[in-house]
Amino acid sequence: MDTDHYDFSSRRCVKDLTLKAVRGAGGEEMEVEFQHNCWKHDQDLLIRYAGVSGFVIDPVDEDRGTDLGAVILDEILPHRDGCSHEIACWDGTLTLVCRDLQATWTDTACSGES
Repeated sequence: MDTDHYDFSSRRCVKDLTLKAVRGAGGEEMEVEFQHNCWKHDQDLLIRYAGVSGFVIDPVDEDRGTDLGAVILDEILPHRDGCSHEIACWDGTLTLVCRDLQATWTDTACSGES
């Protein structure tokens, strides 16, 4: 487990990332990509889910669609199908139930960098 995940000042903390893309919705394999926040992160986060048996995007306001705002926190809990991953954002939540997941940080450049 990456302990930096829980350190709010760490570049590997999910707090303040924003949802960039959801791929494969409705399928057994899914990807959820989060975009960095330039003042805190220097990488984007890609999470690959295998054996997906549940997927819900729950925006606070239905007009927002997948724009859930910045991530506040996330939690992975045991589930009979493997695990449940709930990602709470300022403007809604994203929840996936899957057999397994893999998180990968990928290098990126901030638009404010030269």
